[in-house]
Amino acid sequence: MDNNYTKTAIITGAGAGIGRATALALLNAGYAVALAGRNIETLQATEELAGHNRSNALSIVTDISDPSSILNLFSEVKNQFGRLDLLFNNAGIGAGNSLLEELPIDQWKQVVDINLTGSFICTQEAFKIMKNQDPMGGRIINNGSISADRPRPNSAPYTATKHALTGLTKSTSLDGRKYNIACGQIDIGNASTDMTARMSQGVPQPNGTIIPEPKMPVESVSEAVLYMANLPLEANVLFMTVMATQMPYIGRG
Repeated sequence: MDNNYTKTAIITGAGAGIGRATALALLNAGYAVALAGRNIETLQATEELAGHNRSNALSIVTDISDPSSILNLFSEVKNQFGRLDLLFNNAGIGAGNSLLEELPIDQWKQVVDINLTGSFICTQEAFKIMKNQDPMGGRIINNGSISADRPRPNSAPYTATKHALTGLTKSTSLDGRKYNIACGQIDIGNASTDMTARMSQGVPQPNGTIIPEPKMPVESVSEAVLYMANLPLEANVLFMTVMATQMPYIGRG
């Protein structure tokens, strides 16, 4: 295959926040991008924001907690684009501010199904395409979060899955070598999205206080993901932390 082929990407959770910002950055950089998410309206809103790049976007309704829905996503991408160069495992949820001892098991399972099992199945399907295409290989980027290293209070399901995602990143990086598949993780702290709007009013701290936390533009994250994505496959960012400069990260926990 000619090395000038259009690179293709899948972004999960592409209907808002970090997923949307990254989709727009990749589309602007010339990628063809499959937008995966549960809500067709928010995915189409992302397409509209892409402007003249919209023709390179493909919205595919996907429930990351449902293995059959993930299989459909990757089948559609293979049929439409013929190859896959980048997977951004971005979709994720928390379980609110529930006390560990009062958390319903169904909520625990839901977070695990989306944050961890969903990312694993997406990785499996990406491997199947990437190892059999010409040229062989590709890149997988996992959205790990600051919580992959330091927990917030009352966040056991989210923190546990994000710590586990770090293990998945390392295993994927190792097991992908023979297929020229690179894998890295971006740990994000306080990007300005709808999900972090509450931080301006105050969030619980380890010492029991509630204080406002600084945020950074979401575009700072999408630019970082784009940098990771654009590296040649001979190079890899294994772990990157992008955070609001003054957020309470160092010293947290």
